[in-house]
Amino acid sequence: MVQYPMLSLEIMRSWVERHQSEWLEDYYAFLRFASISSEPESKPALLNCVEWLTDYVGRLDFQVETWQSKGHPILFASHKRAGPDQPTLLIYNHYDVQPVDPIEGWRSPPFEPVLRDGEIYARGAQDNKGQCFYVLQALKMWKECVGSLPINVKLCIEGEEEMGSPNLATLLAAKKEALQADYVAIVDLGLRQAAIPALTLGIRGIITLDVGLKGSETDLHSGSHGGIVVNPIHALVKLLAGLHDEKGKITIPDFYQEVEEVPLDKSLSLEFDCEEYRRRTGAVPEGGEREYSPLERAWLRPTLEINGISGGYSGAGFKTVIPAQAWAKISCRLVPHQQPERIAELVATYLKQQAPLGMTVSVEVHPGKGKAVRVNADARAVRSFGKAFQEVFDTPCECILEGASIPIVAELAEASGGETILLGLGLSTDHIHAPNEHFGLDRLKNGMLVIARALELLKN
Repeated sequence: MVQYPMLSLEIMRSWVERHQSEWLEDYYAFLRFASISSEPESKPALLNCVEWLTDYVGRLDFQVETWQSKGHPILFASHKRAGPDQPTLLIYNHYDVQPVDPIEGWRSPPFEPVLRDGEIYARGAQDNKGQCFYVLQALKMWKECVGSLPINVKLCIEGEEEMGSPNLATLLAAKKEALQADYVAIVDLGLRQAAIPALTLGIRGIITLDVGLKGSETDLHSGSHGGIVVNPIHALVKLLAGLHDEKGKITIPDFYQEVEEVPLDKSLSLEFDCEEYRRRTGAVPEGGEREYSPLERAWLRPTLEINGISGGYSGAGFKTVIPAQAWAKISCRLVPHQQPERIAELVATYLKQQAPLGMTVSVEVHPGKGKAVRVNADARAVRSFGKAFQEVFDTPCECILEGASIPIVAELAEASGGETILLGLGLSTDHIHAPNEHFGLDRLKNGMLVIARALELLKN
């Protein structure tokens, strides 16, 4: 078995600093692709981005494939020169990004990266091109400093995460052999504080639905018909208001049936500063089930949120109509054992049962649903990445959970057979999905060091 020299932190930090101008130029090139997965007009940019990635990863001595699907291509790459005696790590990232609206909120063009006060501003700077890029630089560091990698590594970089990964999910069964790995690192998470390293021990699942209420064949004059017909907007607002009781509990029968009341893991950091949260967001942290603490509500409890309402006239001036229809968008965050399909059915059944007489209710379930994921704090991958974080930050690594969702994670872990680890260096203040998304230059560098060091620590 070939013995590779260990890369010390000193050597790694030196490499990162010496090559900064080079890798910053590459990072900016990656960010310039307007790879918005949800917008059909962005298809050429998505294809160009995959072509750029294919070339970049190929120059790292990886065997690269492009998996075609009904949607955007998936890049799969493997470097198996460490041999069968060493473990295989599968790393997941995505190259697609969110739309840029509202464009007037940006201080600089979203696809022209700018460095200001130590932060790189661009759409995708953090989510997820920044996190993907520091993975690639860690691999490049090993190649240039040592010549090869200490373990076997596979990459799965998809282009539809922001749409719920519908097409990667359909390919997993056919690609199961290629995806086999001992460990699966989902590099799309974050930290609670920039100076304190953290590993994520779980994420919530998700299901999203469109709900429509129809009361008439056409809009009706509110003078002639007001007081006779039920207004679909009134009915929808009343239905939505009834989805929670006065204590924040979801009222849908059997919604909590699979939810387990589990003892709090002592390794979890549940400290929460309500005043700091209010200063940062402008919001009072009083939502959800009142009997639980803020982070219990965000991490350990399921939720049902109304993400949008529409209906009637909302333009300038006034139009006195009773609209024929009204719509709402609803999302549910799920915890372990809750099945997305079952929850969607419970929500749809409840809304249809509660609708006023004569009102037609339609419910459309979106693709991209996903189950919750929990990770064992004592797993080898967690311990290895935790040690890498601690060495790079020179600070003990905390364990956290994440209330958000990455729908493909549970299915990818099942297909690969690997032990899952969830990590990243994002912050809640990075403005992902919003104007002026940014990622710190210091965190970009630390990401390179953490991934590079973890490869060594996972070696047998």
